[in-house]
Amino acid sequence: MSVESITSRVSALGLTLPASFEGSLPDHNTIDLLRNFVTEELAKVSGVDASLIYPALDWPSTMDKGDLIIAIPRLRVKGAKPAELAEKWAAEFPKSEFLSEVRAQGPFIQFFSAPKFLYNVVVNDVLTRTAAYGSAPLGANKKVIIEFSSPNIAKPFHAGHLRSTIIGGFLSNLYEKCGWNVTRMNYLGDWGKQFGLLAVGFERYGSEETLSTDPINHLFEVYVKINQDITAEGDSVAPEESTNEKARAYFKRMEDGDEAALKIWKRFRDLSIERYIDTYARLNIHYDVYAGESQVSAEKMKEATDLFEEKGLLVEDKGAKLIDLTKFNKKLGKCLVQKSDGTSLYLTRDVGGAIERYEKYKFDKMIYVIASQQDLHTAQFFEILKQMGFDWASKLEHVNFGMVLGMSTRKGTVVFLDNILEETKEAMHEVMKTNEAKYAQIPDPEKVADLVGVSAVMIQDMQAKRVNNYEFKWERMTSFEGDTGPYLQYAHSRLRSVERKSEIPAEKLVGANLDLLTEPCAEMLVRILSQYPDVLRNALKTHEPSTVVTYLFKLTHQVSSCYDILWVAGQEEDLAVARLALYAAARQVLYNGMTLLGLTPVDRM
Repeated sequence: MSVESITSRVSALGLTLPASFEGSLPDHNTIDLLRNFVTEELAKVSGVDASLIYPALDWPSTMDKGDLIIAIPRLRVKGAKPAELAEKWAAEFPKSEFLSEVRAQGPFIQFFSAPKFLYNVVVNDVLTRTAAYGSAPLGANKKVIIEFSSPNIAKPFHAGHLRSTIIGGFLSNLYEKCGWNVTRMNYLGDWGKQFGLLAVGFERYGSEETLSTDPINHLFEVYVKINQDITAEGDSVAPEESTNEKARAYFKRMEDGDEAALKIWKRFRDLSIERYIDTYARLNIHYDVYAGESQVSAEKMKEATDLFEEKGLLVEDKGAKLIDLTKFNKKLGKCLVQKSDGTSLYLTRDVGGAIERYEKYKFDKMIYVIASQQDLHTAQFFEILKQMGFDWASKLEHVNFGMVLGMSTRKGTVVFLDNILEETKEAMHEVMKTNEAKYAQIPDPEKVADLVGVSAVMIQDMQAKRVNNYEFKWERMTSFEGDTGPYLQYAHSRLRSVERKSEIPAEKLVGANLDLLTEPCAEMLVRILSQYPDVLRNALKTHEPSTVVTYLFKLTHQVSSCYDILWVAGQEEDLAVARLALYAAARQVLYNGMTLLGLTPVDRM
C-alpha cells in the first residue's frame, strides 16, 4: 500500500475526510487527520477562524489529558471567560467516528481519539509502511549539512567525542526521515601546531612498524612523550632551540606548502581516518564527507580576511588582527583572527570553511553539533558571517550539549571510547550467559553482546536533555531493569519472540479484525503508537534525542503491561491474529525509534 493508505482507509471506513490545513500531512500522520477534523468542527462551533485553531492544537503532556489539547486563551476571544467557553464548546462538539470524548478542563479542551478509528487506521498504517512509518516530507527538496564528531586526528577516539557523534548521527537520521537531503560531515581537527609537535615527536620516538599496526595509539604515545619533553625543558633551553619552537617551525612549513612536511602529515591523517571508520561503524555512523581544518583553502581564508578589511571589521593590535564584536553584541567580546606571525586561527578557518560550504552545497540549513564549551566561539563566527553581509548566515544553527562526567573505564582513568565499548560488551556477554537456555539459541552471542553494549552506552547518553552534563554510571550499563539500552533491546527481542511463537504468518496481520480489541491496555497502546509521527516532528523542533528515548520507554512500558492481559497463545484464531497485529505494530514502531537513534535492535538475547 502507498502512504495514501491513511486517507484512503478512512474513506473505506465510510468517514468523511475533513479539509486539510496548512502544515498538515494527513497521508503520513493520523493525528494530523484528527487535527484537521478538530480544527474544522471547532471553527464551526466557536466561530473562531480555523487559521488560529490549527496551530493552537498541542501535544498533551500526559495521556490522561487526551490526544490533542487546546488552550482557549490562545484563540483570543474577547469579553468571555476561557473556562466558560471551553465548557460550552466541548458540550456542543460533534465527536463523529473520530473521537470518543471531548472534555473541558478549566481553560482547556481535551480531545480523545476513538479507539476503533485508531485500531483500523494506525495499526494497518504501521504494518503496511513498516520502516517508513513516522516519516514525512516536512523538508522535501531542502538540503542540510550536519557537521558532527570532529575529533583531533592522531589521537584515539576520546569518550568526550561520543556525544557529538551520536547526537549528530541521530539528527542526520531524523532529518532524513523528515524528508531533508542530508550531508553528514566530519570536520576533523587535522591542522595546527600540534601536528608540528607530532612530527618532531615522531622523529624522536616513532616506530614505523608500530605505526603500521596500531597507528592511533602509537601516535598518541608519541604525542604524550613530546609534551613531557616540553614540560621537562621548562626555561632551561634557549627559546630558539626548544621543542616548542621546532614544532612551530614545522607547522609553518606545512602552512607554506612544504611537500616533505605535508607528506608526513597526510600519512598521519589517512591512517587516523581509516581507524575512525571502524569505530563509527560500531555506532552505526557513516559520513558523506571527511572535511577538516586543513581542507579550507588559503585562498578562501585570504578572501575572508580581505572581506573583514573591506567591511571595516578589523582592528590591529601588536601586529595581530582582531575583530571587535562588542558593538554588535556586548557578550561576544573581541576575537583574534590572525596571529602576528601571519598564521591563521580556528575562527578564520571556520569562517572560510562556512563560505566554501555554502558555495558548494547551497544548503538550506547547516547544523554544527559542538559542545556547549564552544558556545562563545560559535556565536562569534556566526556573527562575523552576518556582519560580512552573508544572508545565509541566518541558516546556521549550533546544537550544543553538556559534558560526560566520570566516564573512565573500570580498570583505570583512560577514557578512550573503544575501551568503554569493549568493557560494556564483555559485561553484557556475562549477563547473557546467566540464562543458558536462551544463550544457546543466540546465533552470534559476541555480536549481540556488542550491539546491546553499544545500546547501553548510547541510551545512557541520550536520556536526559542534551544541554545537561550527565554522570556516566557503569552499574546502569548492565541493567536489564529500568530505563536502559539493554531494557529496550530486551523489549524488542521479547516482541520478536511473541511473533515467532505464535506461528501466525505476517501477511495475515494486515486486515485482522481489530474490532476484537476491547481492553483498556490495548486502547492505551494504540494511542501511543499513533503519536510516533508527532514525536519525530517534535524532535525536529527541539533537536532532542531524549524526546524519542522518553517515547520509546513509554511505549515499552505499555507493551509490558499488556502481556498479562492480551494473550496470543491459546486464543481463538481471529482474536490471536488481532492481538498479534497490535504487538507487531508496537515492535515495528520500537524498531523504527531504535534505528532512528542509531541502535541495531536484536531479535534474540
